Amino acid sequence: MSSPVHPVRESSPAPVHPVDESRPVGRILLFGVQHVLVMAATPISAIFLMSATLRLSPGLTVDLLSAALLLSGVGSLIQSLGPWKFGPRLPFVMLPGGAPLILFLSIAQAHGLPTATGAVLLTAAFTFVVLPLFARLLRFFPPLVIGTMIVIVGVNLVKVGALLVTGQPGTPGFADPGALGLAFATIGLIVVFTRVLRGVLRQLAVLLGLVAGTALAFALGQVHLGSLTSGQLVGLPRPLPFGAPVFDVLAALPLMLYSLASMAEATGQTVINAEAVGKEIDIRKDVPSTVRGDALTSLLGGFLGLPLMVTSGENIGIVRVTGVRSRYVTAAAGLVLVVLGFLTPVARAITVMPPAVVGGAAMVVFAVITVLGVQMLQRARLEDHTSMVTCAVALALGLLPILVPGVYDGFPSGVRILLGSGVAVGAFTAALLNIVFHHLGRRRDEPVLPAEAPGAAARV
Repeated sequence: MSSPVHPVRESSPAPVHPVDESRPVGRILLFGVQHVLVMAATPISAIFLMSATLRLSPGLTVDLLSAALLLSGVGSLIQSLGPWKFGPRLPFVMLPGGAPLILFLSIAQAHGLPTATGAVLLTAAFTFVVLPLFARLLRFFPPLVIGTMIVIVGVNLVKVGALLVTGQPGTPGFADPGALGLAFATIGLIVVFTRVLRGVLRQLAVLLGLVAGTALAFALGQVHLGSLTSGQLVGLPRPLPFGAPVFDVLAALPLMLYSLASMAEATGQTVINAEAVGKEIDIRKDVPSTVRGDALTSLLGGFLGLPLMVTSGENIGIVRVTGVRSRYVTAAAGLVLVVLGFLTPVARAITVMPPAVVGGAAMVVFAVITVLGVQMLQRARLEDHTSMVTCAVALALGLLPILVPGVYDGFPSGVRILLGSGVAVGAFTAALLNIVFHHLGRRRDEPVLPAEAPGAAARV
């Protein structure tokens, strides 16, 4: 008598996490374009600031904007897809600007553009060298430290956007009422669009504000369209646009020092991103992957005349509102940015927007970074007295050179450059005080204070 034959049960495939979920190509591309449009103000404002501060020619400005779009796309692809050990495979976008841009401009003004380019290349290489050591120090950068630093970064960036509107103090036309009115109108339009629109259109409120602000400027005769019809259709960003790089370690030291703070910022961005998509990460594995992606993209960008490229938290809001957590969406955004980087008419069209309009939108976008820092500080439990003192002292020292420009002018040049980076000073002050209050003298059996607890999505 033959034994009964039992059907073989096939094991069901493991469920795919929404971060790794693929969607129809058309839908992924549509969501990717949305990310591009919302983040567009950041590379625009960064290149506008470079052009205005360094008095670059219109042709060079277009080349740099094309390079910024191209490298933002390449960086977004690296961080989203995570080839080999580069990128955490989270829905990230990468952008130029921020504190690294300020340091790039200060080096360029003091030592020349070739030295500033050399500083970017040196800093990218330096990041690869010190990353193994930094990975061992991640426990000294809890939400208390990272949140404080991100608040300082946000305040500094709002100032950068404001200077696009007002110009530098003491220069002709500083704080022109017409430019201020145009900036306030742009901000008001963004608020109106956010209030009255729904769904995807609400997420495009910044872009719509830029378009509406430019249309208003055109009606007021402040937009000139002559450059739109000139030049070729497709072009390549110019390699080494400022000539052969000059490698001056002393001049590059402020940027190299900031790269340590940037690693701490990348830690916070990775934790925030993971929490937004509900994915548990290994902070000692995934944070270094994010930093490697930053360093590789910055190395490539340095050859195209760009400042350091950094991961951005601007797209996290879109992820939270839409519920679309797939990293392939930001990879699609990267592909769109790469294509835009080769289409010179797009770059020329972007440069038509008046600086006051771009600056007004940039202030709103950059202020979001400050809000992200405040959100992270909420996890630091500032009711603890030592945490409150750590945050307060770091904010005081970090904001001092931002709120009082020239405060360190009486110091030697090397010290002045180091202290003048409010972001770096604030980050390392917070890290040092966190070590003093929460690590030194603590017994091994003593519980870890709340300020040292990582985010819910992170494993140390």
